[in-house]
Amino acid sequence: MFKAGIAAILCTVFAGVAGAQTPAPAQAPAVELKVGDKAPDFTLPGTDGKTHKLSDYKGKTVVVAWYPKAFTGGCTAECKAFTSSGETIKKFDVAYFMASVDDPETNKKFAEQEMANFPMLSDPDRKVGTAYGVVTSPTGVAKRWTFYIGPDGKILYIEKNVKTETAGADLAAKLAELNVKKK
Repeated sequence: MFKAGIAAILCTVFAGVAGAQTPAPAQAPAVELKVGDKAPDFTLPGTDGKTHKLSDYKGKTVVVAWYPKAFTGGCTAECKAFTSSGETIKKFDVAYFMASVDDPETNKKFAEQEMANFPMLSDPDRKVGTAYGVVTSPTGVAKRWTFYIGPDGKILYIEKNVKTETAGADLAAKLAELNVKKK
């Protein structure tokens, strides 16, 4: 009886160890967009109550600044930087947005709290974020990357090292560097 008890315990332990070593299911590889690639189209709700579709902005430069999560320190700093640089950014012929995987209600509250003077987009099902390569898991938040999309729908530049405190001024400087036309 003693041997049978030990055998049962060992079987349980080895089964647990074997199960722990089972690899997790493979995830789809992350998309790696590059300058010159066609930007994935999107249709996303904005905090301004409108639905924004990339293809509606054909002929205009579009900037989509992905951020991880509303109401967090870095995202708040980035939003404030965009808001404080709004006058300078709006001198360019550009449509610009911040975007996250937060639901529309959360982003609306965040935009109101921070007095954002631009639309914030919501991608709660993470499909657009995945297409842009900023969301790499089904429950993950977006990477803080900013995409500059030309009037032809092709990616002009991807900023992967966003400095939240200066994001607005940096965006305006990049628009000038990319020779985006002014209004």
